[in-house]
Amino acid sequence: MAAKLVVSAANSALGRVVLERALLRTDLELVALVRSARAESELPPLPRERARAVVVPYEDAAGLRDACAGAAGVLHLAGILIESRTTRYPEANVETTRALVEAVRARGSAKFVLVSAVGADPRAKNPYWRSKGEAEALVRASGLPYTILRCPLVLGCNNAGVQAVVREIQLPFVPLPAGGANVEQPIDARDAADGALNAALDRDCARDATLDLVGPESLPLRELVRRAARTIGRSPVVLPVPVAPLRALLALRTALLGPGFSPDVIDVMLCDARFDPTPAAKALGIELRPLDETIAHSLALLGCS
Repeated sequence: MAAKLVVSAANSALGRVVLERALLRTDLELVALVRSARAESELPPLPRERARAVVVPYEDAAGLRDACAGAAGVLHLAGILIESRTTRYPEANVETTRALVEAVRARGSAKFVLVSAVGADPRAKNPYWRSKGEAEALVRASGLPYTILRCPLVLGCNNAGVQAVVREIQLPFVPLPAGGANVEQPIDARDAADGALNAALDRDCARDATLDLVGPESLPLRELVRRAARTIGRSPVVLPVPVAPLRALLALRTALLGPGFSPDVIDVMLCDARFDPTPAAKALGIELRPLDETIAHSLALLGCS
């Protein structure tokens, strides 16, 4: 009998890669959970005999319970880095997790996998990291078997990070906060997806563990940009943007216009990622792709190769 897997926020950039990787496995009943018809339209093609989309808002407790009934695993990808007037950190990062945890608990004891972020901490002053930490705490306190995966910059999918890199490497000059000195450790979306799927479908895989699921290399952002640019035969000049004036400008923008690109986002962007990639890869049973392969794949996705 096929195992049922529920993927929440399946229309996200990483969610779409998760669906594609999940469809390579023939022993799954796949449920792609989205909150609107617009989100459903963003999903990759789903074969009717093996997969289906379920449109249900997180406020619909009964609908969530029905979607999660009988699931062997639930993989939760919902969350935002940049707030908007309609979506704030507590609602997107914490309350969606709370709603899904309650739905899963009401309909069994599925393995719960939460994709979080490096730096998550419920005591953090930064509201993004704090909300991610609070979501993690909900999962740990749920009584469900769980795995929490803290990811850094994710490449190899059509997300904002990849789109930014593609824009930057085609410019003669690339403005980067602090000159791109912050250290990134990007992971390939395919590796993140495979690790999350392994955890969700095997109760004992990284059970009750919190893992830093990072890529094989740490390097300054400016070097990542230059490395990507060399792939297409370009060599842009990095222009350092002073951080203090940038924060002040973004604070003024936020005060005048409300939620959006804020000093809190800059703090997250400038956070260094230096982790040993081996423990998470070993626990999840995956082999990490080389960074150059990930860069090439990322550029090809957006037609920049």
